[in-house]
Amino acid sequence: MTPEERLAELGLTLPEVVSPLAAYVPALRSGDHVYVSGQVPIAEGKVLAEGKVGVEIDPERAKELARVCALNGLAALKSVVGDLSNVVRIVKIVGFVASDPGFSGQPQVVNGASELFAEVFGEAGRHARSAVGVSVLPLNVPVEVELIAEVR
Repeated sequence: MTPEERLAELGLTLPEVVSPLAAYVPALRSGDHVYVSGQVPIAEGKVLAEGKVGVEIDPERAKELARVCALNGLAALKSVVGDLSNVVRIVKIVGFVASDPGFSGQPQVVNGASELFAEVFGEAGRHARSAVGVSVLPLNVPVEVELIAEVR
């Protein structure tokens, strides 16, 4: 089953690539790797949530938003490689979680992205990762996810 077929089986479709918010490109290929810029929870041109996890945003909702970030990341990745079947593996992701200083559940929030990559790519979707708490993110979103993929 192709990654696109897995996405369809999950009831998901890749969105349009989110336009950059500043002076960068959504994804860039260098050799056998694609570096996907940080993706935020935007769908159909709209920010899905604003605020800090542990204050305005429930951790479970933040996990769902991390999944949206990952889906946006897959769209950016596909825009560079043409077909997700060209992905050899997801090498690493970094998840940033805007959170209350007392909140320490960043890894569980970023699982929203990690679990999607595993669902789409199987073993090749398992990756190294960092989950980092920050004070604020662009557009006041609660989560941002970037990724590195090895490609054919």
